[in-house]
Amino acid sequence: MKSEVSTKWIDKMSFEVEVSGHKFIIDADESVGGENKGPRPKPLMLAALAGCTSMDVVSILKKMRIDFVDFKVYVTGELTDEHPKYYKSMHVIYEFTGKNLPLEKLQNAVSLSEERYCGVSALYKKAIPVTSEIVIKDIN
Repeated sequence: MKSEVSTKWIDKMSFEVEVSGHKFIIDADESVGGENKGPRPKPLMLAALAGCTSMDVVSILKKMRIDFVDFKVYVTGELTDEHPKYYKSMHVIYEFTGKNLPLEKLQNAVSLSEERYCGVSALYKKAIPVTSEIVIKDIN
């Protein structure tokens, strides 16, 4: 199975990106000739990881019949100082909000995503360290 993404130059440093029929703008910072019309390309790598693992975890928790009120994933990446700048590490924070959430089942869902299902995580882990943690916000 192949996937394809296209970019079309708009002007200056902005491009229209098309992914699976969905379009959005990427752009550069004003300091390098852009107009800040959209995100930069590198942070989209963080978004890909967050989206991939989020979908896995929600799917797994629904199958486990774990009810949560809210779920957020934050991904931070540390860039190298020298060019070419790339992420030398990433850290994922899984934040669950709910009542009496079972930590062991949350850990299991996260582990299944990170080790078995999330292709983005699997690829990134071949190149850089990817760490994670779970935060639970209990509503009593």
